[in-house]
Amino acid sequence: MQDLGMTKLLDEATMDRLTTAVVALDPKPRERRWVSLSFAITDAVWSIGAGYASTVVPLVYRVALQFDVTEPSVAASTPSSEDPVPLRMFADRFDVASLLESANKQRTSTGAGGILKAKAVLEHVEIFRAEGIETLDDARQLLEDKSRFERVDSALRSVAGEGSHGVRRGYLWMLIGDDHRIKPDRMVLRWFRRQGVDIAVCDAAALVHELVARINRIPGRAAPTTAWELDHAMWNAGRQRL
Repeated sequence: MQDLGMTKLLDEATMDRLTTAVVALDPKPRERRWVSLSFAITDAVWSIGAGYASTVVPLVYRVALQFDVTEPSVAASTPSSEDPVPLRMFADRFDVASLLESANKQRTSTGAGGILKAKAVLEHVEIFRAEGIETLDDARQLLEDKSRFERVDSALRSVAGEGSHGVRRGYLWMLIGDDHRIKPDRMVLRWFRRQGVDIAVCDAAALVHELVARINRIPGRAAPTTAWELDHAMWNAGRQRL
């Protein structure tokens, strides 16, 4: 198995092989999105180290029902509409104890520095609200404001259980609508290992972006492939048992 370090580049033959492999995954645009920033935050915090279909999605649906929202996700092509659960409403409804009634007692990390994911969600809410961000549209506009984005992104880094590679933050920005970020979690890394490439989390984003660039240079492709699309295709393939 080939090891990719910070100073060691993959050879051209390996990159060609990886490019062929990711094209075969047939990356596609996102199909669904959450309708509320509250739901995106809940997803991003709880998804780390948890089963997505078995734990995270049902949890977000339970949270949504607390606000009588029966369809917390919509087709990605659906035009933007009013956020049904602005962060102020979420913060008024939940404290740690009441959020745990709809969730579980998972922690952000199994180490000594881990905190309840319920607490981490509420800390995320506080950070966004301190910047005047209440809705999904507010957060999307934040992506276009470099200084404000960096301020919020830096504050989110302080929430316990962040880890050294910012996977949780990257995933949150992806859920909000940033198609240029990836979530190099264990499923993506597993996909690379199955291709014979043992890559560190800190190098995964650069490799994915290079693969995106290579795919988009292939003549005749109907539409550009985004980093989100490639990440999602790898993630889906990585979670499948062989």
